Amino acid sequence: MKSLFLKIFLSFWVAQALFLVIALLVMLALRPQRNATWEALRTTALTEATSAYEQGGAHQALEYLENLQMTQHVRVYVFDDQGNEISGRSSTGWAERVAAGRPLPQRPGMLFPRPQILTESRASSDGRHLYTIAMELPPGPRVFLGPPWRIPLPGLIIAVLSSGLVCYFLAWYMTKPVARLRAATQRLAAGDLTARAGDPASKRRDEIAGLVRDFDTMAARLETLVKAQSRLLNDISHELRSPLARLNVALGLARQRSGPESATMLERIELEAARLNELIGRLLTLARMEDGEQHAPSTPVLLDEVVLNVAEDAEFEAQARHCHVHSEIPAGSWGVRGDASLLHSAVENVVRNAIRYTREGTTVAIHLEKTKSAGGEEAVVRVTDCGGGVPADALEKLFQPFYRLDDARGRQTGGVGLGLAITERAVRFHGGRVAAVNRAEGGLMVEIHLPLMPASLTSVVSGPWPVSSEIPLATDH
Repeated sequence: MKSLFLKIFLSFWVAQALFLVIALLVMLALRPQRNATWEALRTTALTEATSAYEQGGAHQALEYLENLQMTQHVRVYVFDDQGNEISGRSSTGWAERVAAGRPLPQRPGMLFPRPQILTESRASSDGRHLYTIAMELPPGPRVFLGPPWRIPLPGLIIAVLSSGLVCYFLAWYMTKPVARLRAATQRLAAGDLTARAGDPASKRRDEIAGLVRDFDTMAARLETLVKAQSRLLNDISHELRSPLARLNVALGLARQRSGPESATMLERIELEAARLNELIGRLLTLARMEDGEQHAPSTPVLLDEVVLNVAEDAEFEAQARHCHVHSEIPAGSWGVRGDASLLHSAVENVVRNAIRYTREGTTVAIHLEKTKSAGGEEAVVRVTDCGGGVPADALEKLFQPFYRLDDARGRQTGGVGLGLAITERAVRFHGGRVAAVNRAEGGLMVEIHLPLMPASLTSVVSGPWPVSSEIPLATDH
């Protein structure tokens, strides 16, 4: 069993049930034996009832039997050989059947056990008549609801069910905060830094409640640190833009005043400044998408047009490596809600990454398809290359900022490792997910899953969009 609730519930219930069963069996084993006492009473009652009847008639017999019922709490009927009750009382059906020697009708004895009946026959003192006694024993001291001479099944059932009910609520009370803690942990792992497990109205002060409060403290501290890091990254990036702008102005003035011998050095300065500007743009993009207070725009976007534009631009870029980009986009409704520029950047980062690492002369394939998920229909953008793939333990790390497979971070090895990180944040920003797997035939396959809008709502779509300079493209691996 994987459920802590079931483990606690069944453990307590089985323990309680075993305790009850063992206790009842011990009580039954140690109960006093009363059979000899009742048999002696039956013989005495038959003798004295017939004697009273022979001496004083039905009236004296009735007086004796009623006194016996009041003192011993038994129901006694005595019949003569003609089947008549000697005291003149109206007898019950079971007594007449017993006196006639017929068996009692069978009746289920689980919930309402049949009472125990004792009978005996004896001849009169002159030997001319035969008298038969039918005596119904009292229930006696009961254990729960059952008689002492059989297993008390009704009481046992009630005890087991009541103990199960108590154990159920006990297990629920113990595991309820654990369930809330697990849900909050999943939300925190998914990027929701506001997730908390505590219930403000709860007055619990046990160890589990302490664990929940510690988790909330940890989550609050983590939220503070992440937001502080995001603000720091955003502030630094903005502060770097000002001296970079002044550097570009100074570079332009230097070109005007310098001679041809300085052209090479100035071009190098301009190249490095452009790379620094691109890096700052990526950092700003990451900082903006990591801000938990922002939400994806709800503008309808045709994903097939986004993928088609990316494929056309990538085909032109791939010619430099003698490669091709092939796109397969089925006809249909491909509306998603989000930001067209951000989605364009997310797809293009993956495609440009595939172009950079596929073997020369091969083809990068872009395939768009629909799948069913728990939340509805999803669009899947699948990009495959024919490169060498990546180690299995690095697949999950590809989407981390600044992660690269090699230690070198020069431009000739693929940038600084922000392209796929931006893709992952952008896709998650739109309620989707992205994953990378190695292909069996070689190469890497990246899948982008995005929730689709209903076909009836994809009537108004966004128009042409500019590719924002603040959403830069990059290649990673």
